[in-house]
Amino acid sequence: MTFCRSRLFTLASAVSLLLSAFLLLQGCTSPPAVPDWQLSAKSASDRFVTAYLNGNTRVEALEFDKARQALSSTGRPDALARLELLRCATRVASLVLEPCVGFELLRADATAADQAYADYLAGRATGQHASLLPTAQQRLASVAPTAQASVMQAMDEPLSRLVGAGVLMRTGQASPAALTQAVETASAQGWRRPLLAWLGVQVLRAEQAGDLDEAKRLRRRMDVAAP
Repeated sequence: MTFCRSRLFTLASAVSLLLSAFLLLQGCTSPPAVPDWQLSAKSASDRFVTAYLNGNTRVEALEFDKARQALSSTGRPDALARLELLRCATRVASLVLEPCVGFELLRADATAADQAYADYLAGRATGQHASLLPTAQQRLASVAPTAQASVMQAMDEPLSRLVGAGVLMRTGQASPAALTQAVETASAQGWRRPLLAWLGVQVLRAEQAGDLDEAKRLRRRMDVAAP
């Protein structure tokens, strides 16, 4: 799926647009103010994602808590569930393939689409729920290994590419070209954490194939990227 961070606020954005249209029809040209909780949650969620991908765990934890506090003021568990899902997506993108505990605690109140996405991240998506996933992730989940890299490259969001590659790794379907695409995506964004993780996978595969020169070259890249 193309996991766009702004998806966290789709409902609120839609409400704002409808209200704006109503006011304009009434002859009022001033758009309604965006609620403070929405601004706070959006900015904090952007910062925690960036901090995690950059390898700054302390900042990530602080900003995630800020986003969670802002969303909790709405009394909407589905919004909190989506935030937890975003956090889990950053883990999958970085090959931290652990259970999405925060989301599972809120699953009962999550939307059907978010439940399907959580199952996708966990590597247990079913054909029954495939239509609930964003189009790009549906395509990636269904193409042959030889087409994985081209489908990833067509994704607009770098994070979506890495999430898709992480799911392929989790299900044992990632091709060498998909690994290269993940490495170069993380490198282009300067995302240290996923870059080191994906380079590590390439090193392991090179060693298993007996290509020690390639493994050494990849380790030199890891040495440069290491904090």
